[in-house]
Amino acid sequence: MKFGLFIPQGWRFDLAGIDPADHWTTMKDLALHADSGNAWESVWVYDHFHTTPVPSEEATHEAWSLMAGLGAVTSRVRLGQMCSCMSYRNPAYLAKVAATADHISGGRIEMGIGAGWYEHEWRAYGYGFPEARDRLGMLREGVQIFQQAWTKGVSSLDGKYYQVDGAICQPLPIQKGRSGIPLWIAGGGEKVTLKIAAQYADYTNYFGDVDEFTRKSEILRGHCETVGRDFGEITRSANFNVFIGETDAEVEAKLTDHITRMTPHLGKEGVEKQAADLRNGPLVGTPAQVVENLKAFEAVGMTYAITYFSDAAYDRSSIELFESQVIPEFA
Repeated sequence: MKFGLFIPQGWRFDLAGIDPADHWTTMKDLALHADSGNAWESVWVYDHFHTTPVPSEEATHEAWSLMAGLGAVTSRVRLGQMCSCMSYRNPAYLAKVAATADHISGGRIEMGIGAGWYEHEWRAYGYGFPEARDRLGMLREGVQIFQQAWTKGVSSLDGKYYQVDGAICQPLPIQKGRSGIPLWIAGGGEKVTLKIAAQYADYTNYFGDVDEFTRKSEILRGHCETVGRDFGEITRSANFNVFIGETDAEVEAKLTDHITRMTPHLGKEGVEKQAADLRNGPLVGTPAQVVENLKAFEAVGMTYAITYFSDAAYDRSSIELFESQVIPEFA
């Protein structure tokens, strides 16, 4: 199993209380920590502009600027976004941005892409908020433009949503895979998103428990059969919130610390709801419990875990415990 690490960028209030002048150093140092050993395959950021679950004036750093910055300061870990929103940037332009970032990083970019969902953010930035079918249509057309740009160096599409006519993408990305830069189609929409993934994805990424992961995987398998794609070519990944401690009491203490940090931003009721959801997460517990739950996911075909530690910017003990007692069990 491979493991990825989310770098706090503010979207989940995970840089709150840190002077904005120190944010880049905080993010960079965590990425360098992941880069320095062999535990982490990749580091990740979110592609959002406003905090969640409520917008605020707390900082949220832009994903593709971070891709370039992290690409320049690291040397080994792969670099991804979970996930870029197709409609936030023209896809021919985004293909060019990603190709440049691939060169800056020496060929380490992963393209996480999805249809987008955060309505407040869309409207605030003047993008409107199209119906889901239209956002998914943009996703489908956009990944076609990506593949053309990264494999042929030029893209043309007279689509319903995007029209590009000889958009040049030179130099090509360093990576020369099926799509050029690996494509992660994120989301578990059963009728459309997973069908797009069956056609174009190198990786999928969706949430849920083991049963839900299994069900989504079988739906993906069915779409692969329909479009003539080898299901085994697609790596299936999942995202996890991690609260880990040597004992149950330590786990609870870390959840309590999270609640304390979040209360000023979400209010008591909002934090209580979030905490209830977090407590039910599969990677909340002692190392032995976390390993057991990850092995259950591994047994149904999940081979890439992307992990989020809410305390990463403040205290690395959770990350270090995960590195020393969880990741080695999957070597």
